[in-house]
Amino acid sequence: MTTALPAAFPAPAIRRSPALRLQLVGDHPAVVPAPGAHGGRVGYLVFLPADVDPVALMKSHGVRPEVHPLEPGTLRVPDPERAPRPGPVHCDEVIKVDRDRRLVEVDGRELELTYLEFDLLSHFVAHPYTVHARESLISEIWGYGHIGDGRTVDVHVARLRRKLGPAHRGRISTVRRVGYKYLPDHA
Repeated sequence: MTTALPAAFPAPAIRRSPALRLQLVGDHPAVVPAPGAHGGRVGYLVFLPADVDPVALMKSHGVRPEVHPLEPGTLRVPDPERAPRPGPVHCDEVIKVDRDRRLVEVDGRELELTYLEFDLLSHFVAHPYTVHARESLISEIWGYGHIGDGRTVDVHVARLRRKLGPAHRGRISTVRRVGYKYLPDHA
């Protein structure tokens, strides 16, 4: 069934200056900051072409840019000692993880895992007996920019346990109010 679209209304005339590409809004009344906040500032995400210098653009509009260098230790660099090694990881006789081929075998049967389930199980197997906080798992497995909470980890661990089966689901142990750990010798 087709329906005729209503006649187009004339668009209101918007006066745009071809030279003005960025409009900065300011001079609003000061906002009382929340406790622990650093002033009544609002941040904006502005996308610019790669060849545009943001500092020069701000100065051309009469805005004094504030540049705050990162403090040491704010960016987390992955520790190569803790990273799972490429190649087969044999933590125990039951679960075998082959990172090169992205395969997991449990008691000789291959598991069908999603991308994140594989990375999560591979991480657990590579670091047995280590307690992993939910937040650290999110940053290590999901990545730096992931927006989510600990519940995301809980859902993926539940799916992993289901796929491991009743005989091996206890190998991923819950550490209450913290996270999870992998126990390779769990019977």
